[in-house]
Amino acid sequence: MRLCLFFVAMTASFAQAPASKTVEVYGQKIHYLEAGSGPTVILLHGLGGDAKNWAQTIPVLSKQFHVYAPDQIGFGESDKPMLNYRVSTLVDFLDAFYRKLGITTASLVGNSLGGWTAASFTIAHPDKVERLVLVDAAGYSPERTHSAKLSRDVMIGLNPSSLAGTKQMLAVVFYNKMMLSDMVAEQAFADHIRKNDGYTINQFIDSILRDEDYVDGKLGAIKVPTLIVWGKQDALVPLKAGEAYAKDIAGSQTLVIDKCGHIPMVECAAAFHAGLIPFLGGTTAATAATAAQ
Repeated sequence: MRLCLFFVAMTASFAQAPASKTVEVYGQKIHYLEAGSGPTVILLHGLGGDAKNWAQTIPVLSKQFHVYAPDQIGFGESDKPMLNYRVSTLVDFLDAFYRKLGITTASLVGNSLGGWTAASFTIAHPDKVERLVLVDAAGYSPERTHSAKLSRDVMIGLNPSSLAGTKQMLAVVFYNKMMLSDMVAEQAFADHIRKNDGYTINQFIDSILRDEDYVDGKLGAIKVPTLIVWGKQDALVPLKAGEAYAKDIAGSQTLVIDKCGHIPMVECAAAFHAGLIPFLGGTTAATAATAAQ
């Protein structure tokens, strides 16, 4: 079960910088990146992340699609009101984001907490989602995946307050140990402090510990074409969660990326895009395919 966290500026530069914009949602400033034209695709980052998590994906998708990548409420450059944040909060803000920008339908691509949000939004607003991509998505209770319930002391590691804690967090997130250098850890820690999202992260941790908004027993309502993408070596949200999503969403397709951790669009971008783009374009992918790095 678990979420994403913040990744940092370790991704490739945008080939052509997307437009940086803001929109007011429920009186709060929501920052987002926008690029391309064509069918609409919305990219949803994970816990402590922001639109930069999709730095390698936006220029690739924008060749064929109209791409939006918001900093979800409480993260990135968006406002951070003092709320009891939960997944329902993100679903409501995404729905209002649709309305404010005149979006009627879109394909949703969500990583970790963003995947949980995308699945929950699809259940709540099935007429507003064309295709769904769940990337190492959180959202299940420990009981559903037969996992031990984590304590707050363990989960607080997703909100590190030191350089050493940041290194420990990165070791859980990435398979490639080259991503664990001192330079990456220092950038990640500085980015976390700069974004000032520690309160938001703690509130989501508390929501999870209250067992709020789990998708258990609800996924049968998802009828849109769905692709489940998982890093085979994800130590944060293990592959068995992806297998549960595949079982619970009828007709879904699965892409497992070998030698990859929790954030495939960062760590394994080429394999991730090779599966993502055909799916969003309506091409049927091989079920239970495994992409080698």
